[in-house]
Amino acid sequence: MKGKIHIAGLGPGSKEYISLGVLDLLKAGKKVYLRTEQHPVVRYLKEQGIGYRSFDYLYEAKSSFEEIYENIAVHLVDEANSGEEIVYAVPGSPLVAEKSVELILNKIDDRDRVDIIPSVSFLDLISKRFGLAHGDVELIDALNIETGKLTGRDTIIAQVYNRMVASEVKLKLMEVYPDDFEVFLIMGVGIKGMEKVEAMPLYEIDRQDWINHLTSVYVPKIEIKTKKRFIMDDLVEIMQQLRGEKGCPWDLKQNHESLKHYLIEETYEVIEAIDEKNMDKLMEELGDLLLQIVFHARIAEENNGFNFNDVVTCISAKMIRRHPHVFGKVKADTPHQVLINWDKIKRAEKGLKSYAEMMKDVPRHLPALMRAAKVQEKAAKVGFDWEKVDEAQEKLFEEVNELKEVYKTGDRGKIKEEIGDVFFAAVNVARLLKIEPEMALKDTITKFISRFSLIEKLARQSNRGLEEMTLEEMDALWDKAKTMLNKEKNNKKRQV
Repeated sequence: MKGKIHIAGLGPGSKEYISLGVLDLLKAGKKVYLRTEQHPVVRYLKEQGIGYRSFDYLYEAKSSFEEIYENIAVHLVDEANSGEEIVYAVPGSPLVAEKSVELILNKIDDRDRVDIIPSVSFLDLISKRFGLAHGDVELIDALNIETGKLTGRDTIIAQVYNRMVASEVKLKLMEVYPDDFEVFLIMGVGIKGMEKVEAMPLYEIDRQDWINHLTSVYVPKIEIKTKKRFIMDDLVEIMQQLRGEKGCPWDLKQNHESLKHYLIEETYEVIEAIDEKNMDKLMEELGDLLLQIVFHARIAEENNGFNFNDVVTCISAKMIRRHPHVFGKVKADTPHQVLINWDKIKRAEKGLKSYAEMMKDVPRHLPALMRAAKVQEKAAKVGFDWEKVDEAQEKLFEEVNELKEVYKTGDRGKIKEEIGDVFFAAVNVARLLKIEPEMALKDTITKFISRFSLIEKLARQSNRGLEEMTLEEMDALWDKAKTMLNKEKNNKKRQV
């Protein structure tokens, strides 16, 4: 029969904070383990005749705290699995910044075999010392500090064991906070004759020779405008201020309709940065696009519609629903199988019962070439498609000939229709060749501008303006520019 693990908190260090329940458990005659005996209250345990074993030997034998806590958890779970009923006592409270306890709970096969007796923690005493409400305080383990966890709220960083750990904490904090931001270094909180609290600039926290295993850092809330690095919540708060009572007149004037063209503009600027392979520009443009999303979410929240967290919830839930091969038990080993599942789930979610309805569901505001390709893809799913590219090309030639014929009639409506047919047929050819028609035309426009710029330059070199030249002369320059640019392009390829 497997045994049980009782996990007890020894409090922050003074005997006044040990609960009677914990004291009774330690005196009950069960095998007692301490994570460390380097804790002020241990002297009191000895006075009470409580025997124990500690894991302090691991702190000398192992190279990292992660390794120490892993060994402790494995040892205790193995011992309990062998039938022992044991007590594991930790400084503070078991569920506050105790990695070893977290590992035990993850490794035990039955949570009912773990009994946790909480206690007063250093968090309680520091919160009391600075008048902080628990729900408003971020607690971070110094051994697991990440920049993304630094929200700018009142923050307590626990287990700053030594100056080396303090140095690592300082460097992480300095990514977000000004170097001279005032923080509080706290040692032995709640322990009479030992407690020490000193305010100092952030850059000095690792210069104190009194740092020990009972040390924490309290980082007060920071004004958003003074931060050096930001998280998503900051952007939401910034937008809230911009739209607030004392906000920006321009931002306050905007609505969903007035922002539409900015959303489109920022999207194309992101695409341009991707095409240029400019990562700095891409980072900036993605930020501009994200701002538009936050902007729309804020306007919706003000009108009792939804907020940014609702947007995040919506897309997160959608990603989980539409990836059952990742979050569920559906099998999809290829991108093609993934797309089939995606379309099936999407049709069910939107209640699309026919392929015509799926075509209508393609957004009308997409660029026409892009929308044409997507509509054709929907038709292709039921086999309504050309089998070969050559057949699609023949259809394109047929549409061009029809345009030639209708052009002679002078019927503007018919000409417009036939030009649309030519474009649609050209999109079919591009799609079957796996070419994005929108991107292809975009590249051609760029190429045209480059060539035109060059013929203008060549004309100036001969002291003439384009408006002074005949079409034949400009065609000759066009051919020359084409040859020059192709030669330059080939030279670049050889260099690569």
